[in-house]
Amino acid sequence: MNSDAIVVGGGIVGTACALELATSGLRVTLIEPSVIGGGATAAGMGHLAVMDDSEAQFALTRYSQRLWHDMAEHLPSEAEYFPCGAVWVAADGEEMEEVYRKHRYYSARGVPAEVLDSQALAEAEPNLREGLAGGLLLRDDAVIYPPCAAGYLAAEASARGMRMVPARARDVSDAGVRLEDGTRLSSQFVIVATGAAASQLIPHITIQPRKGHLVITDRYPGFLRHQLIELGYLKSAHSIDSDSVAFNAQPRLTGQILIGSSRQYAVEDSVVEPHMLSDMLRRAVEYMPGLVDLSAIRCWTGFRAATPDKLPLIGLCPGFASVYLATGHEGLGISTSLATARLLADSILDRASAISREPYLPERSFATHA
Repeated sequence: MNSDAIVVGGGIVGTACALELATSGLRVTLIEPSVIGGGATAAGMGHLAVMDDSEAQFALTRYSQRLWHDMAEHLPSEAEYFPCGAVWVAADGEEMEEVYRKHRYYSARGVPAEVLDSQALAEAEPNLREGLAGGLLLRDDAVIYPPCAAGYLAAEASARGMRMVPARARDVSDAGVRLEDGTRLSSQFVIVATGAAASQLIPHITIQPRKGHLVITDRYPGFLRHQLIELGYLKSAHSIDSDSVAFNAQPRLTGQILIGSSRQYAVEDSVVEPHMLSDMLRRAVEYMPGLVDLSAIRCWTGFRAATPDKLPLIGLCPGFASVYLATGHEGLGISTSLATARLLADSILDRASAISREPYLPERSFATHA
């Protein structure tokens, strides 16, 4: 089977890459051994966020957010696109200083942002606890249901000629991909978009899996109106050597509430861990006491692909002439999938990009393949 490009991995990043390449006129093959969007994509909250940890992170998240907004009218109802906005919640005066800093940052870059004082926050989200200092409202943030969004991207790519191969890749090379049964698929380009598992195909990648827990409730329409994130989340997100939890809650179009989040390193078992789940839910109840009266219907885990500098690996893999990477997005894979795909296609097709590709080049993070 000959293709112009083989994409390995059927999560939301892989399907976005497949669609972008197919739309650009390439003959694309997608290799995925399981359900489309069933891996880390199914364990993502689906927050289409703009972030400001660095200029590179801001550029990628804002670019991708705009691409999602452009696609929104074409998404099927099951993708549950919901432009609910997000509120970064400040617990005290110190965190309000961060609210003001973020407000200045976003406003200077044209992102609609509104400072909420304590009263305005309570009016925006009545089920938050009393006494919180305020928050920052980002109206352009939205949410989607990631597995169905990935399914849509795959279906659109298939409509443009993409071929699906339900198999597992054993190894990749400049000549193509070898499957577990020994079959070799040839192509001009190979794109590895397998998240935390990418290092199994390319061992030299500097990627570490970070385990996370999620809980979803029964349907409680109106209980939660915006995506809510505690500003303390930033501290836990930057921790690279210890377990952590933070309050992160998302309203779904179904009326359900998705609750996160936790982070763990050096854990390979996907089992739900009671102590982490308890810590995460206890933190959530500290912010929204009424959650204690709601019924949870499911809890599960997933593994995020993390890089040392919190930026993904997008572009040509060092040591190869035609193997590309689209991985290492950590908790922003859903948010940045469309921008990742666009930058990757720009690189492969030698097109100009809307933002600089340099900060995400894989060569910055690991030694050249021997």
